[in-house]
Amino acid sequence: MKRLEGKSALVTGSARGIGRSFAQAYVNEGATVAIADINLERARATAAELGPNAYAVKMDVTDQASIDDAIAAVISQTGKLDILINNAALFDLAPIVDITRDSFERLFSINVAGTLFTLQAAARQMIRQGHGGKIINMASQAGRRGEALVGVYCATKAAVISLTQSAGLDLIKHGINVNAIAPGVVDGEHWDGVDAMFAQYENRPLGEKKRLVGQEVPFGRMGTADDLTGMAIFLASSESEYVVAQTYNVDGGNWMS
Repeated sequence: MKRLEGKSALVTGSARGIGRSFAQAYVNEGATVAIADINLERARATAAELGPNAYAVKMDVTDQASIDDAIAAVISQTGKLDILINNAALFDLAPIVDITRDSFERLFSINVAGTLFTLQAAARQMIRQGHGGKIINMASQAGRRGEALVGVYCATKAAVISLTQSAGLDLIKHGINVNAIAPGVVDGEHWDGVDAMFAQYENRPLGEKKRLVGQEVPFGRMGTADDLTGMAIFLASSESEYVVAQTYNVDGGNWMS
């Protein structure tokens, strides 16, 4: 039997990248998955590619009405919500003396407030249903330590780890397991943008930062989105019933905690 057979899942920011890989893995394991994204057209295209057990939902995690509407759309489609992955996030970097309030507020609005209030809306629905659920937040190795050029992003992901602990301890009495995944450096479209930012501030040619961070991973390479799906399936499945308020590093050995 598939490990998520009959489950209803919502994955934020899942029209592409890591979120899309999570959605694909969940569909493969028998779940019906809402491809929730601010770009509805891209979400629809992704849902069509993933097949009849995927459907598109427009969702802006900075807008409470949009969050609530997305949860309502899931209930309308499947009658329940069993699994949430808080994947939507934004990255930026700058030296401390160059950080702007706009960048700070935008990152915290998406990465922290978006995670908290989507988690809250999902938890309320799960409590109404009365049979528990699984909530998975996306943290990062950046939340485990500071980095000179990545102060705000690191702070947001540290906050996600802390929120995971608090929410996990609070919600387990309702049978809702809240845990998180902390990836390391994950190759793909996202890291192409990150590489370009580092090139600007560290005076490097394009591609050099990406090559260097890949070399530094003990496993021997950067991660891929598919490297993260096993943990996402485990945390969504019945196998993780006794796992509460934890953040798992899936980073090729980059960080030990």
